[in-house]
Amino acid sequence: MFNRTIRRTAAALAVMSLLAGCGLFSDDDAEAERRITVGTTSEPSTLDPAASWDNSWEMFRNVFQTLVSFPTGSSYPQPDAARKCRFTDAANQVFQCVLRDGLKFSDGEPLDAAAVKHSFDRIRKINVPGGPAGLLDSLRTVETSGDDTVVFRLRKPDATFPFILATPAMSLVAPAEYPMDRLRQDSGITGSGPYVLASYADGDRAELNRNKDYRGFAKHRNNAVTIQYFKDSDTVFRALQKKEIDAIYRGLTSEQVVELQHKGPRNKDLQLVETVGADIRYLVFNPADPAAGKLGVRRAVAQIVDRDALVAKVYQGTAEPLYSMVPKGIFAHTTSFFDQYGDPDVNEARAILNGAGISAPVPLTLWYTTDRYGSGTAAEFTELKRQLEASGLFRITLRGKPWKQFQAGYQKGEYPVFGRGWFPDFPDPDNFIAPFVGTNNALSTPYESPEITQKLLPRSRRVSDRAAVNAEFARAQEIFVDDVRLLPLWQGKLYVASTDDIGGGERALDPQTVMQMWELNRKASW
Repeated sequence: MFNRTIRRTAAALAVMSLLAGCGLFSDDDAEAERRITVGTTSEPSTLDPAASWDNSWEMFRNVFQTLVSFPTGSSYPQPDAARKCRFTDAANQVFQCVLRDGLKFSDGEPLDAAAVKHSFDRIRKINVPGGPAGLLDSLRTVETSGDDTVVFRLRKPDATFPFILATPAMSLVAPAEYPMDRLRQDSGITGSGPYVLASYADGDRAELNRNKDYRGFAKHRNNAVTIQYFKDSDTVFRALQKKEIDAIYRGLTSEQVVELQHKGPRNKDLQLVETVGADIRYLVFNPADPAAGKLGVRRAVAQIVDRDALVAKVYQGTAEPLYSMVPKGIFAHTTSFFDQYGDPDVNEARAILNGAGISAPVPLTLWYTTDRYGSGTAAEFTELKRQLEASGLFRITLRGKPWKQFQAGYQKGEYPVFGRGWFPDFPDPDNFIAPFVGTNNALSTPYESPEITQKLLPRSRRVSDRAAVNAEFARAQEIFVDDVRLLPLWQGKLYVASTDDIGGGERALDPQTVMQMWELNRKASW
């Protein structure tokens, strides 16, 4: 089912290093023992894979295994806990995986077919709102054959199912430590991944040690990593400049990126690696809200928002305007919102409101997370407020909360309009359409679109040649424009900043933009 188009899609997400020169990697055991500390503003919201469809995946990828995964540069999921996986039928409805020999969890419990079945069954049984159960809509049953074979029977054809299995949401967990009917409540992790979680302090740090019993695709270039969590971008950046940490991933502001690009005395011993990103930012409109629930209001907002100004003022070239929920670099990308609305036009927005019988100024409250995507988020929403209020058509109130509180709020439907980011589960347009529609979607904001959920997605999932489903995804993007339940804003670039003795940053981000900590290493020379 893999083809050249999928290979090109993955290549579009390949890493581009901004560094000049090269380094030699150390083979010295003592050097490898030195712990590498990575700073980030993106801490996990949970340590249980059954609860997370967010950036907790950063942790999961490094301490759990999935049956298949995305090694750096791969265009299709490759074996990890499994030694082989394949569809066994022509209809893409029966998928079989055979496990590697001798797998075990960090508590010594065997990772066998029964443990795999347990891991998937509990995701669906617990069914956390906004959690990963939504990824398994096509799954009917999980069956085992002996100790090493697992068979997934799907309700309907789904050529994307191997991609879903590769997401950290499908991490395999030890049945003795992860109950079938509830989430694990302590701060421990029992996995079989490249690292073992030695300790975890919520909001502070995670200590990862190399898992000597790991059997999978990852090749360790270090023996220990500390992930240190920071509340804001300024603090994490100062820590890097002071050499208190070795690297940063997620949390740099555009100003800091520009500062690193231009070097300078404080940054002469630092380096920056840039990746072509598929991460996006967008607004979500709550249909239950008296104002945001009106199509005329949503269309007027879409007509006013100036993405060029937003990117220029707030992100200084580290992002680019986005006019579709499917970003550039992913096949089937369109510019559907620009095609519909063109350049920002206040007079047209006024006409939209007048035609819908809506009086201006319209009061709207916009919510954002203060600590998930970096400190630039507050500036972004300040600029959105400025643009909307400058039109004279809106009166905007801004509200921000830390991620865990913010997440709880939108899952309860409390916010009229809120900002979210999306980092791809896998590099296919399906993953920029399917997660946002249906009753059980990633936003906990029901979005019924029968044409998408009952026609376009099922039709596209019957086709293994993904290049042949452009028409289906183009139509889905047109529906998004018609409904304006989601408003794409910008597409980002991803950066890893580090001290100049750290190598591997250019290989550390997989096609899901998740940090593979085992790729980082200390250089012997420069």
